[in-house]
Amino acid sequence: MNYSTLKKTVVLSCVSLMAVGIASAQTDSTKKMSDAAGPAKLFGGAGQYNTWSIGVNVGVTGSSVITGGFNRFNQSQPALGFGVSVKDQLSHAFGIQLDAHAGQIKGRQDQSPNANDPGATTTVTDLVTGTQYEGFKTNFISGSLSGVVNFGNISFLHRANSVNFYASAGFGFMVYDPAPSTDLTNYVKWSAASGHKVKEVYVPVGVGVKFRASDHLDFNVGYTENFVDGFNVTGVHAKYPSNDKYSYGYVGLEYTLGSSSKPSLEWANPVAMMYDELYDAALRAEVEALKGRVTNVENAVNDLKKDSDGDGVADQFDKCPNTPAGSVVDGSGCPIKFPEPVAVATAAPTATPYGNIQFEFDSSVLKTSSYPVLDATSADMRANSSTVTLAGYASSEGTAAHNMRLSKDRANSVKTYLVNSGVDAKRLKVKGFGETHPIADNSTEDGRVANRRVEMHK
Repeated sequence: MNYSTLKKTVVLSCVSLMAVGIASAQTDSTKKMSDAAGPAKLFGGAGQYNTWSIGVNVGVTGSSVITGGFNRFNQSQPALGFGVSVKDQLSHAFGIQLDAHAGQIKGRQDQSPNANDPGATTTVTDLVTGTQYEGFKTNFISGSLSGVVNFGNISFLHRANSVNFYASAGFGFMVYDPAPSTDLTNYVKWSAASGHKVKEVYVPVGVGVKFRASDHLDFNVGYTENFVDGFNVTGVHAKYPSNDKYSYGYVGLEYTLGSSSKPSLEWANPVAMMYDELYDAALRAEVEALKGRVTNVENAVNDLKKDSDGDGVADQFDKCPNTPAGSVVDGSGCPIKFPEPVAVATAAPTATPYGNIQFEFDSSVLKTSSYPVLDATSADMRANSSTVTLAGYASSEGTAAHNMRLSKDRANSVKTYLVNSGVDAKRLKVKGFGETHPIADNSTEDGRVANRRVEMHK
């Protein structure tokens, strides 16, 4: 079998395998998503998957690559190559793979050159030694570390894909033994003359397609171009110092390690999993339960805010429900009862506006005896636009700081009464003077009584 026939066979085999994989994917598409392997969840973490795998492969090497470039010998001859791999799948789309390969690379110069090409030759001249060579074959062993990216798949709307397309690139080290030949019969190894083999680094770049045979077994078809950081692979310096390259087309099997109860991370499809989980009965039930809990909280908040009688006090704090509309209420929702206005004789008022308001010992509560004066003051202020200062005072019992607070509280009590009776709060100014400015002797009880007061000044 010549190289051309072998290439056609490999291509037809790849096409056939892809067709089988696509047919399998279409068959899988008739299954329900819930039948897909594994109970993995989208945000469940890598621990719910198997990530490590081992593989073996076998294929054909060539001294040329499909992307082109210079070749010392114009005919690439197929040769056997094989390898093993270990991979850790870090995510559904990316993994790190360690490869080891061995095999042979062969090439030759066309022995029947085109008659229309007068420059064509049947040998290649070594620019260092001047020797004419017709071909070569080189045995090699190599190892590399590569990143593998899954960039496409078939059965996209299923939790488990059936076919993955991948690309890889990495960095490696190889040991090889070039053996050129002057007559395609006798191949002389370099190591026979120098006593050692060539060691160089190389960069493998490849693409491939992977078919999912089962939860743990995959079938691979791939192609890799290897770019060598040197020019000794053929053993002939024909275009010194042009670097060498060679190709490797292969088929292989890959087995995923780990528990049979876990799916392989490589075949996980996060888009399909999210789509699938939206239809998961348990998840939907949990969402509905959560909606119910949110509704209960909203209802509880609305109950806390409910004010049936519209008096500004929530029902649960309202001690006097169903108060009439427009009622002035206190913090407990009960109406504030204002004293009836004191009848005023036509000859003279019974209360003098702006008189002093007296208080009991250590108290800021208004005395009922003060209501007539406050009502008269309110009526007068509502009849004009005057501004009144409410000056609070205290007797000398207690500390000065306590008496200062007490005097302010007394002035605020007077302000509250006047505001509730209709006086604009902006027209009332509150000041506290504590025990200062007494109007009577604090050493007597009568004097102290007189000093417990609020004075109202226009």
